Amino acid sequence: MPTATLNRTELVGRGFCSDMYAWGRGRVLKLFHGWAARDRAEHEFSVTQAIHDAGLPAPAAYEVLEVEGRCGIVLERVEGVSLLEYIQRRPWDLLGAIRQLAELHVQIHRCPAPDWLPSFRERITAGIEGADCSTAIKHAALDRLADLPDGTALCHGDFHPGNVMLTRRGPVVVDWDSASVGNPICDVAYTALLMRIAYLPPWSPGYMHLLFEYVRPLIRHSYVSRYVRLEPGTWRQVEAWQAPLAVARRSWRPPTAEREARAAVPESLPILRKPVLWQR
Repeated sequence: MPTATLNRTELVGRGFCSDMYAWGRGRVLKLFHGWAARDRAEHEFSVTQAIHDAGLPAPAAYEVLEVEGRCGIVLERVEGVSLLEYIQRRPWDLLGAIRQLAELHVQIHRCPAPDWLPSFRERITAGIEGADCSTAIKHAALDRLADLPDGTALCHGDFHPGNVMLTRRGPVVVDWDSASVGNPICDVAYTALLMRIAYLPPWSPGYMHLLFEYVRPLIRHSYVSRYVRLEPGTWRQVEAWQAPLAVARRSWRPPTAEREARAAVPESLPILRKPVLWQR
């Protein structure tokens, strides 16, 4: 793996898992934080490259680097603002932006998945087994997961407004490191779970934190309702995936997201006791 140094490279973006630096003309370096493993960077590079080559709106991927002891990926620089930033600037267009998010998710799920992608079900299973919670909760989550159907769709695995860039050429989806193959309703359910429990980044404006807490249910309802109008699926099917995903999330998130990962599991316990009902 080639190595490089940051020197005085311009920081152009930041996230929970990585920072983005300007890296020459038309390119950026996505540099993962220290806790992220090297294979995560290599996986995201391979997936992003394959998704871009398949014609989906994803950035081009050029190479994997080690920079000052951290792993990174050199990507096409996507000029624009994230859908999250757009909502923060134009909160009155919130529901329109969320419907656009659902429509883009449909587009992803209709694209054939590379056959070498890992299984979303196996990722959830590993997440549940590694979660910091009681054995009883883990067993209940695994039992629920076993009752849910598998699939062969391309799943992003972390699809939310912060991972969609609005550009002159249209929306571009970034952060493909959690991509897998599986049931598209599972992917929808994880986005719906994020809308229910996730916190905005600490650098978001204060008024957005307050607004987000009040409109969470409306955002979630608008997103799921739009998706199931366009693709096969029901609200009940989306809800059936919530508890296994909430438990698995406890081992997926970085330390900065610990409080919301912990908050997700108690809410999921009543869901774990409900029977699975598949209804179209």
